[in-house]
Amino acid sequence: MIKRKKTKAVKVGNVTIGSASPIVVQSMTKVSTQDVGKCVKQVNQLAQAGCKLVRIAVPTKADTAAFAKIVQKVKIPLIADIHFSAQRAIEAIEAGAAKIRLNPGNIKNRKDIFRIIDAAKMHDTAIRIGVNEASIRDLKQDNVSADKRVGLMLKELKQYVTLFESRDFENIVLSAKSSNTARTIEVNRLISNTFQYPIHLGLTHAGLCEDAQIPSAVCLGSLLSEGIGDTVRISIAGNPVVEVGVARSILLSLGLVERQEPEIIVCPTCGRTQIDVVKLAKKVKKAVSECQKPLRIAVMGCFVNGPGEAADADLAICGGKGKAYIYKKGKKTAVVPEAVIIETVLQLIDKF
Repeated sequence: MIKRKKTKAVKVGNVTIGSASPIVVQSMTKVSTQDVGKCVKQVNQLAQAGCKLVRIAVPTKADTAAFAKIVQKVKIPLIADIHFSAQRAIEAIEAGAAKIRLNPGNIKNRKDIFRIIDAAKMHDTAIRIGVNEASIRDLKQDNVSADKRVGLMLKELKQYVTLFESRDFENIVLSAKSSNTARTIEVNRLISNTFQYPIHLGLTHAGLCEDAQIPSAVCLGSLLSEGIGDTVRISIAGNPVVEVGVARSILLSLGLVERQEPEIIVCPTCGRTQIDVVKLAKKVKKAVSECQKPLRIAVMGCFVNGPGEAADADLAICGGKGKAYIYKKGKKTAVVPEAVIIETVLQLIDKF
């Protein structure tokens, strides 16, 4: 059982980020903000997929104007992504952003920072202080060591937090991201040991879906398993709904969210196999695709080790030559011909 590190609670609209609340999955729209219809459609798709917060880029005044319209058309809290302009941040706050993201590497003027803080106070808007390794000016040289890179990210974050606290503003979430897995893990460990603010986890610029999933799972999985992290975003080039699916899979694998659908576990097969395990597993997965029961279903390739390896499954299918041994909660209930395996499993699922 993972024990999450204690952090403060931060309200983002009707969503709470912090250790006393479930880990929040978020993503970002990838269509033009000024195309309000497309943006609203993508926000709703993300919400349907399980996203609790959605971030939207607002680089221009026309974008913040569109953002104000989008806020009115969706039910999920929206985050405005700010990089260089304090004015855009204030416009987004006034437009109804539940939270804004500021990058310390891009807004340095103290007066501008205080203007943003004062506007956020007035409108009860949360702020994520999001350090990005690539935007720290001292890291533009290639010869900066890994340790120094991590130290500079933490230093930049500390400086910003000090400014916010000097203004009595603590409705903040912290993050530090890199495209390097090891550095992202290390800097977030340091953040967790230094502050009590909630932490947003993410591996930035992770790549195409097939390239991004493993580094993201290693990075976020390592930190989450240590109890670090209160909200997560997976960065994948392409459809943002895929990001939500990957994030949910990582959380499910660590037991940090409750499963609402069957989990299919499949043996890797070996020389003992006398049934097409992959084909059978795909049939089972398709057959239970609309099931809303958190069952663990094992598809095993033999009846020698299969029953033991699948003892903790709710249902187990242990294949033989042209047949399968069916187990329920570790006890054998039937031996059926291969042709009726799926039918038998569905009948048993109905009884759970």
